[in-house]
Amino acid sequence: MNKEKKATIQRKLTGVVVSDRMDKTRVILVERFKRHPKYRKYYRVTTKFKAHDPKNEYKMNDRVVIKETRPISKEKRWIIIGTA
Repeated sequence: MNKEKKATIQRKLTGVVVSDRMDKTRVILVERFKRHPKYRKYYRVTTKFKAHDPKNEYKMNDRVVIKETRPISKEKRWIIIGTA
C-alpha cells in the first residue's frame, strides 16, 4: 500500500504580541469579527495563541504573522513567520 502524505492547509493569522516574558514563546492576540446568527450584527472576538519565537526577536505590541504548525509543546501549535 502506498502511503501518500496529504497536503495540509496551514492557516496564517495576524495579531499583536501581548506577552514576551517566556523564553522562545510569545502570546499573540488575534482579533476577528463574527456575525450573530439571528441578529446579523458583527461583533469582535479575540483569541490568544502561544507562538514559537526561536530567536526571541519580537517584543510587546509588535504586529506579527503566525502560521499553524506541528505541536511544539503542550500549548504551542503556532510559529511566528514575520512582521505584518
